[in-house]
Amino acid sequence: MVNDFSYIDENLRIIRERAGEAFAKYRNSGDKLRIMAVTKTVAPEAVNHAVSLGLDLLGENRVQEYLSKKDFYEKSAEVQFIGSLQTNKVKYIIDSVTMIQSVDSIRLAETVSRLAVKSNRVIDILCEVNIGGEDSKGGIAPEETGDFIERVSQFEGIRIRGLMTIPPPCDSDIFLGRMQELFNTVSEQKKSVVSMDTLSMGMTHDYAEAIKYGSNIVRIGTGLFGARNYDIKK
Repeated sequence: MVNDFSYIDENLRIIRERAGEAFAKYRNSGDKLRIMAVTKTVAPEAVNHAVSLGLDLLGENRVQEYLSKKDFYEKSAEVQFIGSLQTNKVKYIIDSVTMIQSVDSIRLAETVSRLAVKSNRVIDILCEVNIGGEDSKGGIAPEETGDFIERVSQFEGIRIRGLMTIPPPCDSDIFLGRMQELFNTVSEQKKSVVSMDTLSMGMTHDYAEAIKYGSNIVRIGTGLFGARNYDIKK
């Protein structure tokens, strides 16, 4: 039986339309924006259909699930890791992802650095910021971001590209604005040690607002692939 993925076509049309409207309204023509397809619990066949529509950036949340699916993905797609990452699992992804967006501790950064050097590569990372100070979420505190970047920038095998966040769902507009301010401030303060060009924020419910506040990677899962099937194991 041939799978019908026409719903992905329509969802992506809507996403591109909304994102395009927000970009035209709030951003400069020279700015860049990438739509990331977040693939948690999504079958490789559906992911590959999205890739065939021109989405070339995939976001993986879970190491074990990623390892079970990665060989089935279209090779033209770039894969970045966006989920909470334990240090003992870095070794499983270090050679196959282009960026780790969720670096939120010195210990994790040290592990990524060591394994990247061992693999003879430099890996791009984003520093995850807990902009809302929520106990349920990972990320460094906003006020610690500058010092964190200063320390991590000294590690071999790592190139800091910018910041990532998941703002609180309530009042996300306020927190997205704070994140933009933090990104601009830290970029200027730390320009002697890092050159940051990536702000990753915005998901299905708030990607248009995130574009307004400077995001250049929006991470969309449910809005693209539909409701999740959480029976898939981590």
